[in-house]
Amino acid sequence: MAKQTIKDKDKGKDKDVEMKDDSTSKSQDADKETTEPEPKRDPDLLTVDDIKDHVKHVEKGVQTKEPRFISRVIRALVSTRRRLNCNVLRRVISGFFPQASDLKDILLGFIEEPMEVESSVLPLRPKSVRSHPLLPELECFLHLLVLLYLIDGKKYSQAVVCSDLLMEKIVAQNRRTLDALAAKCYFYHSRAYELTGQLSKIRSFLHARLRRATLRHDDAGVSVLLNLLLRNYLHYNLFDQADKLVSKSTFPENGNNNEWARFLYYLGRIKATQLEYSEAHKNLLQAIRKAPTTNAAAGFKQSVHKLAITVELLLGDIPDRALFRQAMFRKTLMPYFQLTQAVRTGNLAQFNEVLENFGPRFQADDTYTLIIRLRHNVIKTGVRMINVSYSRISLADIAQKLQLDSPQDAEYIVAKAIRDGVIEATINHNGGYMQSKDNIDIYCTREPQAAFHQRISFCLDIHNHSVKAMRFPPKSYSKDLETSEERRQREQEDLELAKELAEEDDESF
Repeated sequence: MAKQTIKDKDKGKDKDVEMKDDSTSKSQDADKETTEPEPKRDPDLLTVDDIKDHVKHVEKGVQTKEPRFISRVIRALVSTRRRLNCNVLRRVISGFFPQASDLKDILLGFIEEPMEVESSVLPLRPKSVRSHPLLPELECFLHLLVLLYLIDGKKYSQAVVCSDLLMEKIVAQNRRTLDALAAKCYFYHSRAYELTGQLSKIRSFLHARLRRATLRHDDAGVSVLLNLLLRNYLHYNLFDQADKLVSKSTFPENGNNNEWARFLYYLGRIKATQLEYSEAHKNLLQAIRKAPTTNAAAGFKQSVHKLAITVELLLGDIPDRALFRQAMFRKTLMPYFQLTQAVRTGNLAQFNEVLENFGPRFQADDTYTLIIRLRHNVIKTGVRMINVSYSRISLADIAQKLQLDSPQDAEYIVAKAIRDGVIEATINHNGGYMQSKDNIDIYCTREPQAAFHQRISFCLDIHNHSVKAMRFPPKSYSKDLETSEERRQREQEDLELAKELAEEDDESF
């Protein structure tokens, strides 16, 4: 009997335990039901909410006259433009503009009708200011969104008309809070005309705006307009006019880093065309350093590196092999890698083969005219290698190795190389051969000094540009300075302390 009661108790315990398990499982199921993920919101609504936040930042920037709020909106344009579509733009324009607005009807005319037309669009402004006209900064911002949508949709003819209307509105305004947005509008105005092949039509307009921005000390506008004019001139190969523009204008020291990178790249192209290779190489290196480190500027970095490699080869230097192995440049710089190999070995046949195979690509990169000049460098490298390898060699053999037409051409090239200091040798015209001289110790010459000078100058330039690029909060120098009241109080305390010391001295006597 005792055993049976014990078993019954054990069975009861087991049942109680099983009841506990059922209750915990039900509570877990209830928790799972409550923690189910919420349904995802419509991406168009999220984009509209982001644009509403941007509008608040613009209004706050106008009210406080702080440019950092509008700069934040401009930086967010890159992510916003990717999510723009006809539904978002129609909802934003209909929600922000008042009912009786001519600009509203004009902007809606650039946007196609969506497939599903909403019966009513809720206004996005407070009821108290709903009937008031928008700020000029907000009108330009919403107008710019429509222009970006047209450019991304490849509706270039409509984009030109839209950008012309935007420029009319900006020219009619005289507000300093509009400077940052106006600079961005100038850029896309030029971009719309460039995509339609009409860059020459806006050159006088850009000059007029640059003159006005310079007089008003609008640094953002000056930097953007100066780069747009340089791009305009270089597009039509007007290098002399671009050089005159650079010599008669000053790029703002506190300009944006991206605009600095563009300006230095254009300056490097101008100097390279004018045979100033050292100055061009220095400007291109600075452009590479000032370019964004992210992959967002991959196309710009590739263009700068293509020109920098060509200029470096024209200077007689060989680019670092590690540059061609980077994932970002491995495919685009392959023709330039083969070109570098041809110049390094002095192989004229390989150079001609690379020029024949990749000629159209070099022309598209605007480096073809500079690469043609490399033929002389290839020949110089070949002459230098022959001078190192042979103490005496006939001019006929030199012509054969360099694939020249005749020994007379080889004699002329060797004589020029001797005059330029490329090789140390003499020519025996009667015997028809070149006699190499003994190699001189390079450390007995001034070449190491010149190399050290170049490196030290490079480091000093980096230091100077780094100091100029540092940013400090406004009026931070006055934090440690005392006010007039604090100065009076300190002087009063000093006088009292001096009197006390004088009285103590009198008492001591």
